[in-house]
Amino acid sequence: MTQTDYDLLIIGGGLIGASLVCALAGQDLRIALIEAAPFAASAHPSYDDRAIALAQGTKRIFQTLGLWKTLGSTAAPIRKIHISERGGAGFAHLDSRDEGVDALGYVAEARLIGAALLTKLPTLSGVELLCPARLERVAVEPEAARAAIRLGDERTVELRASLLIAADGANSPVREQLGIAVLRWEYGQQAIIANVTPTLPHNHVAYERFTPDGPVALLPMSDNRCAVVCTVNDPDAPTVMGLDDAGFIALLHQRFGDRLGPFSRVGRRQAYPLFLLKSREHARPRVAIIGNAAHTLHPIAGQGFNLGIRDVAALAEVIANARRNGQDIGDLAVLNRYADWRRWDQRRTIAFTDALNRLFASPLPPVRAARDLGLLAFDLCPSVKHWFARQTMGLDGRLPKLTRGLTL
Repeated sequence: MTQTDYDLLIIGGGLIGASLVCALAGQDLRIALIEAAPFAASAHPSYDDRAIALAQGTKRIFQTLGLWKTLGSTAAPIRKIHISERGGAGFAHLDSRDEGVDALGYVAEARLIGAALLTKLPTLSGVELLCPARLERVAVEPEAARAAIRLGDERTVELRASLLIAADGANSPVREQLGIAVLRWEYGQQAIIANVTPTLPHNHVAYERFTPDGPVALLPMSDNRCAVVCTVNDPDAPTVMGLDDAGFIALLHQRFGDRLGPFSRVGRRQAYPLFLLKSREHARPRVAIIGNAAHTLHPIAGQGFNLGIRDVAALAEVIANARRNGQDIGDLAVLNRYADWRRWDQRRTIAFTDALNRLFASPLPPVRAARDLGLLAFDLCPSVKHWFARQTMGLDGRLPKLTRGLTL
């Protein structure tokens, strides 16, 4: 078995792992990116047709990394957000003009984000793309982390690095092999994802509509399409997935209402089980955990991917600073700077999305009445709306250099 040394091993070449490689470009690091799927947008399971909400802060990070030039032409801006509950009088709205930004966020297809990353990765020096490659085992020693991987031609090679990054998703093999515990909560729900075309123009408004059967989100896309995230309870998911297009459109209209008129077309549907996952550790000697491997959220507020990108920006800055100062990038004291930096944002965002889902799931009349009043009060309080908008845009707290438009 051959052995190769690197500075960093990044396990997982999805959107988060690939973004980290781009963020660390120019840091004189030898990086190996290990991914089970071939590096092709058409073959990678993370680079599919899902629409992803990109916060304003995420757009700024991609801009600094030189990725937005490609994405900006296809990403649809979110100018306003409208929040309401079916059967209730309360509603709230956010407007980008009130926040002094061109958009509160953007909506981009995962495959197009993946294509932008895949175009950039081969141009980076010091980066080796090992794919398709399957992780067989990982071990951590005082001086290095080791990973044995089986390449597509069935050769097994051992890789050694100062730092190993787990960016391998919610069911992280790295996290499991290292015995890192997680907190996991099953919501008993599934998200039905699709694209639809409304009759009326969406005018770049994103809608979050709460119903007794679960929330429905509609996000503006190009060509007057909308990305739909329709939450259903587990027992109802097979029935909803089994509906023909006309039946699904009727269900969507019944839940969402006629604010955008009838829906004329619907694209291919996919179903994803919903759960909350939190890793008990985000750093230990020679290991850092990012993205869905560290935290998987309910999609109710579209924060999951953005939280992971903020992990990327913070970790890249910590690594670059340590490298500049001649420090061991795998030392726990270095990695704890990343974990400490990210702790408050992660806890706050996880608590917010979880509480929002639970609050609007309650059918009790007193709770419904309180929600109604709460939405009205929220809409009438500019200072609270401003604070909330800064949070959801990823522009609150200690901002990484990449968010501020600064290179590492």
